Amino acid sequence: MKAKRVIVWFRQDLRLHDNEAITDAIRCGEEIIPVFVFDERVFKGKTSFGFEKTGKYRAKFILESVKDLQQSLRNVVGAELIIRVGKPEEEIFHIAREAKTSWVFCNRERTKEEVDVQDALERNLWSIGQEVRFSRGKMLYYTQDLPFPVTHTPDTFTHFRKEVEKFVEVRKPLPTPTEAFAPLTINIEVGTMPSLKDFGHEPFEVDRRASLDFKGGETEGLQRLRYYLWESDNIATYKDTRNELAGADYSTKFSAWLAQGCLSPKMIYHELKKYEAERSANKSTYWLFFELLWRDFFRLMGKKHGNNIFLHTGTKGQIDRELKNDKHLLQLWTEGRTGVPFIDANMREIAHSGFMSNRGRQNVASFLINDLHVNWQMGAEYFESMLIDYDPCSNWCNWNYIAGVGSDPREDRYFNILTQARRYDPKGEYVKHWLQELNEVPLDKIHRPDTLSSEEQAASHVKIGADYPKAMISTERWE
Repeated sequence: MKAKRVIVWFRQDLRLHDNEAITDAIRCGEEIIPVFVFDERVFKGKTSFGFEKTGKYRAKFILESVKDLQQSLRNVVGAELIIRVGKPEEEIFHIAREAKTSWVFCNRERTKEEVDVQDALERNLWSIGQEVRFSRGKMLYYTQDLPFPVTHTPDTFTHFRKEVEKFVEVRKPLPTPTEAFAPLTINIEVGTMPSLKDFGHEPFEVDRRASLDFKGGETEGLQRLRYYLWESDNIATYKDTRNELAGADYSTKFSAWLAQGCLSPKMIYHELKKYEAERSANKSTYWLFFELLWRDFFRLMGKKHGNNIFLHTGTKGQIDRELKNDKHLLQLWTEGRTGVPFIDANMREIAHSGFMSNRGRQNVASFLINDLHVNWQMGAEYFESMLIDYDPCSNWCNWNYIAGVGSDPREDRYFNILTQARRYDPKGEYVKHWLQELNEVPLDKIHRPDTLSSEEQAASHVKIGADYPKAMISTERWE
């Protein structure tokens, strides 16, 4: 028997395609109330080291994503998205009590802050005889299809991959609803979409140097998927280009839409399989699947190890070296003023765009931890604040990995910054793109301006210590 009235609480699943919460709500409810709550703690709060929990780049992307969902609900199913700003466990509860609903359908999250919210909502709803019905939507695989319970997930990616990639089928995406929802027989205030200013951010234009002008929403996410596979054929060379640093097309850039649930990983996978069948299957198409596997692995690590991924000792429960909470060193790193061009260029990119390549993320993390000996949690929180594609499990597990407190079997994740710079930016083009004060530095010194003589500085129209910082770490260290 159908429940008369139900709520769909959208969280990091801002899409209509492959949305299990919507599918379940349609099956179980006669009237469906879609709701999104801007959690004031997430959009106005601070991290433990004082960063904004949600910086302007991701805030803008989420606002665009919610607006796109609002429009899609109107156009596709004739429903209005109810908007609230506050605490979800209170706002959803108020709507449920007012509308006398039976259930709240939502995607289950697995990390502490999100779990605390869903648990609090569950307790509030129990007090009025209502329940939360949880669904899945963040992973490629359903956990029940895996050949092991979550608590027995292998702690190394290679072991995990070998156990699942050839043996577990990826289910097909759930269909997008096509029929209009039944009109509500109760009046509920729709609410007003907040603005960036409401969250303490001034409106801004995207920096012209940014790799991509990310626009939030399912519509844009599906368009990016179409473009990268079908329109540009960029997927055919993805493995060869994925470690590049500049430009829109060297990598898929799907991560921002995946993080907010604007794109389903299952949708990407099945579109990839279709591409392989119709055009070609090669090492590059496999590598996109490989990266989706990494995403699942990190989420499973978050499920298995819980809050440990956020702790100083990580999933290993131990750390072998002293790392300091040095705010001055951290600030020089965040502002791209370390005097090491490859690090500074990457840090300027994230500061001015909210994005950084995977190669860049690994290098700047290694530099902060292994060269500056700063607490890795400070870097992870800065990324949490700044990244347009922030995902708790992917971000924190990657930092665990570089800090040597995660699942990597190798003890040392140290990156030779100079070797990396010469390999991935051999002509210094990326460095000069973000550090224009070094534009006239000759190629043989572009990654080592700390070795410029006074005459060379004059010829390059740059004064080290004035126009560009002195190196915190001498580049001789990496020779």
